Amino acid sequence: MFTDKRFHQYSLSSLPQDLVSGLIVGVIAIPLGMAFAIASGVKPEYGIYTTIVAGILISLFGGSKYQIGGPTGAFIPILFGIVMTYGYENLLIAGFMAGVILLFMGIFRLGSLIKYIPRPVTIGFTAGIAVTIFTGQIASFLGLEGIKRHEEFIKNIQEIIINLNTTNFYSILTAAICLGTIIISPKIAPKVPGPLIGLIVSTLVATILFPQHVATIGTAYGQIPSTLPKLHIPEVNMEIIMKLIKPAFVIAMLGGIESLLSAVVADGMTNSRHNSNKELVGQGIANMVTPLFGGIPATGALARTATNIKNGAVSPLSGIIHGVVVLLVLVFFARYASFIPLASMAPILMVVAWNMSERKVFAHILKTKSTDALVLVVTFLLTVFVNLTTAVQVGLVMSAILFVKRMSDIMITAKALPNYETKRKKVETGMVSDTHDCPQISIFNIEGPLFFGAALTFEETIMSTINYKPKILLLRMGRVPFMDTTGEANLTRIVHHFSKNGIVIISGLNPQPEAVLKKTGLYETIGEEHFFTHTGEAIQFALEQINKNKCLGCKHFAFNECRVLSGSEGAESSKQRIRALSNDAKELMN
Repeated sequence: MFTDKRFHQYSLSSLPQDLVSGLIVGVIAIPLGMAFAIASGVKPEYGIYTTIVAGILISLFGGSKYQIGGPTGAFIPILFGIVMTYGYENLLIAGFMAGVILLFMGIFRLGSLIKYIPRPVTIGFTAGIAVTIFTGQIASFLGLEGIKRHEEFIKNIQEIIINLNTTNFYSILTAAICLGTIIISPKIAPKVPGPLIGLIVSTLVATILFPQHVATIGTAYGQIPSTLPKLHIPEVNMEIIMKLIKPAFVIAMLGGIESLLSAVVADGMTNSRHNSNKELVGQGIANMVTPLFGGIPATGALARTATNIKNGAVSPLSGIIHGVVVLLVLVFFARYASFIPLASMAPILMVVAWNMSERKVFAHILKTKSTDALVLVVTFLLTVFVNLTTAVQVGLVMSAILFVKRMSDIMITAKALPNYETKRKKVETGMVSDTHDCPQISIFNIEGPLFFGAALTFEETIMSTINYKPKILLLRMGRVPFMDTTGEANLTRIVHHFSKNGIVIISGLNPQPEAVLKKTGLYETIGEEHFFTHTGEAIQFALEQINKNKCLGCKHFAFNECRVLSGSEGAESSKQRIRALSNDAKELMN
């Protein structure tokens, strides 16, 4: 189905670059995988399993040359909520179902839909997730005891406040050492991952100087196995599927968004182009297989992908190598992981949260004081204080409504009263103007999309502006790029109303509105001969129709209508107005 061009012109000379980048990213992924798993409410080894299995499969079957997959911070609130509500076993089933959804999204080529998600929504929920992650690590940083974790942000803050009296000085010291090392190490050893150095240094200090005074992975979760778990297929029935369809859909949507955003960033860094549909297929396969080995849902990891690129990755092979590196570490060094203090994991996640917060972009959007800023704030607050699902739904609905409002505001329906100023800026006596209008022809300029948000205003404007019955209604629609069926329905009512006493003619109709009118039959109702490419041609046609009806001298009906509009000017004024329109038609045709 897909043509994989990611290994195009790959040679053995590129292998060392992939080996180096894969090794570095693999080392970085180990502490992050454990930290993300713990924060998600599951054992640390499940994060490592996810890093290995999903990391290899996403690189193998994905659509980006540089994407690194695995557990990510964006999933933490979602996965923790699922574990709290449904349990770990059902989390695996929900992850598998999410993989199926992602697979079909890729097969049906829905990868391009990412561009329709407004930036304020993605920035809003990303910043909200960052706040949730950061505050979720405060208890571990302080070494608090007796903490009960909740889904609700407020309750978690209350737990921290209530248990502040259990603060552990040794935990604070351990966390501070790790955090300081993470911040300083890039300046001292830029090639070595900061989180790894921080983890090693703080673990050594805590183990040597004050053992037994801080909680560790071993005391909290037991020893991490040194092998991958055996393949396990969870029991699934229709009741479980129906119960988990909503969380599975949320996992799939968030995973798809995060992966494609990461791939887009990678494209920008490397001047390359990913295959969004193939990327979704790869994400789907990975999330279907990973739960069978006890792994949690995975997605594209932006920070690790950027690190992969900066360290010289050339192909997806670096991502595969990164998974193999983590597997080797699991096999040979897993027993040492039990000594890692939980306080050392907290600053790693805090730094992740700080980096993913999009604080500069957040502030930039706020400065605009626009509807985008409103969507941003609402999405952010709902993510923090309610949940991600509600935040995204409300953010998208708000964006859609505000977009419709903006499109409605730019829709203009205005009476066209031609300006007959000469080249010397002198207005000829008797020409058409605001006070000298031809009662037989009404011309309207229509600008903007004619859709459900603006169609009623379009109809009401025309109906209310004309307080007499012209014989010809000319609609200039050259600036109407789009028309939906609601706009067509309102136009139909206008046509039926004015066709009782005259005709409707249209100039400058664009291809899309024309196609709509032909499909609905309104094009035939109006008559093909009443559509013109240029306004000048339409006005000339209108004048010919007026001449055929002998109304030039107002002998038949124009005199009374001229009196209504222009007092007692009479037939001579009517002739002057029509001559003005004739002159205008000639100018427009030229």
